[in-house]
Amino acid sequence: MKYLIPIALVLSLSGSVFAQAPGQMRVGVCLEAARFEAAQAAGFDYVEIGASRVAGLSEEEFQKLAADAGRLRIPVAAANGFIPATIKMVGPEIDKAAQEAYVSKTLGRLKTLGVSTVVLGSGAARRVPDGFSGEEAFGQLVDFCRRIAPLARDNGITIAIEPLRKQETNIINTAKEGLALVKAVDRPEIRLLVDYYHLSEEAESPDVLLEAGASIAHIHVANPKGRVYPLSADESDYGRFFRNLCAIGYKGGVSIEASTKNFEAEAPVAITMLRKGLACAAR
Repeated sequence: MKYLIPIALVLSLSGSVFAQAPGQMRVGVCLEAARFEAAQAAGFDYVEIGASRVAGLSEEEFQKLAADAGRLRIPVAAANGFIPATIKMVGPEIDKAAQEAYVSKTLGRLKTLGVSTVVLGSGAARRVPDGFSGEEAFGQLVDFCRRIAPLARDNGITIAIEPLRKQETNIINTAKEGLALVKAVDRPEIRLLVDYYHLSEEAESPDVLLEAGASIAHIHVANPKGRVYPLSADESDYGRFFRNLCAIGYKGGVSIEASTKNFEAEAPVAITMLRKGLACAAR
């Protein structure tokens, strides 16, 4: 078997995968591995991969993915879709051993790819069953996060809790609720993601960013009108969101998580719009 040097180790020799000029943030995109070279050509700073898909690969398939990722000039810096629906995080039928075995394997593979931030959205896996106590489910999420925190630490990975709109799950729907979970877990490896799309869908104020501050580890963005690529500053009220990110000194990644019918045409436009909006040092 051919053994690969972890890409994370290579990247660490030249600094953080999210290293950047002062006042700037890095713009990435969520998409399948087959489109990574297209993302690089479009001008993205990094790519964000699907974690559960990585976990489901055979060893041979994973080694090929790792080799392909190693040839990119941009890093595979983040991952989403962490926990599949088959591994429940809450409810009467959770299996802690299965949870931890899956997390250990998946984080190990993601470390090899160079991933430093893993998004914990996974709405189906955390959906509270009918008739089950919401308070108990919250406690189970706290326990789950505390148990996987050492695994994240050992792999040099930060877990970012993603609040999801009510249509996608029935617990942790707002950034304020996500922040409450992060505070309850109280581990440095467990932080918060704020997604502009979900924030808009839940009619939550962007001022929650000011409250969350340094707890924020990652950002997702999409035009909430159709959950498509953000292309123009006037299509939504991005300005307040961007200004608040600048105000808290956010230095992480901003990933587009959205659909597009013309990636090659829309990706460069979206990158330009986001970089202009996030150019804090220019203000």
